Amino acid sequence: MVTQESLAASDAQICQADALKYWNSIPATVNGMLGGFPHVSRIDLRGSSAFFEKLRRLHSPPPQSRLQRGVDCGAGIGRVTAGFLTKVCQLVDIVEPVEKFASEVRHQKMSGEGKVGEVHVIGLQDWIPSERYDVIWIQWCLGHLTDQELEQYLSKCLPALKSGGWIVVKENVSSDPDGEDIFDEQDSSVTRTDAKFRSLFEMVGLKIMKTEAQTGFPRGLYPVRFYALQPE
Repeated sequence: MVTQESLAASDAQICQADALKYWNSIPATVNGMLGGFPHVSRIDLRGSSAFFEKLRRLHSPPPQSRLQRGVDCGAGIGRVTAGFLTKVCQLVDIVEPVEKFASEVRHQKMSGEGKVGEVHVIGLQDWIPSERYDVIWIQWCLGHLTDQELEQYLSKCLPALKSGGWIVVKENVSSDPDGEDIFDEQDSSVTRTDAKFRSLFEMVGLKIMKTEAQTGFPRGLYPVRFYALQPE
């Protein structure tokens, strides 16, 4: 059971200055973004595309055209933007706190083709959305926010959603046998349990419309889960 005490205590070791120091030491490559597992990128992108297609089918009738605007939060070098989001959105904004990663996005072909909108070099905890989005995609970055910051961040995302829009969270999920979050000293992040995510979403007033596990990743990696969220 996730208690208020565990919700408050599990993120106490997160230090965003340490996290930024770590990510600034990582090369701006797919290998760097994926921690030495570049071969999972195709599986990851294919899984995201399939999951999002299922979401779009929930509409009746399913929309046939690309969505107008999305945002890639914690975008890194734009791997997900280039490989997936620009295929389902006409325009994709970027939120990324590491300048060299954001610079890599600006110099990619998709930016020159007008597929990338605003590039915000800022942490999620400090970002204030100024646009409204069909999809807010958040992948492999929420572990750098404390629970309180995560609640506040998601609360800021709510009014930035268009009617019928989605917040999609794709994150590692703790496999701790005692059901606890796992702190990683290397990059100063927390891998949360499924129960923790669900509790935080509920606190913010977000309803899980669809959730499933990413499949096809090598053994030894954390389980990865999608959560498609909409306001209650």
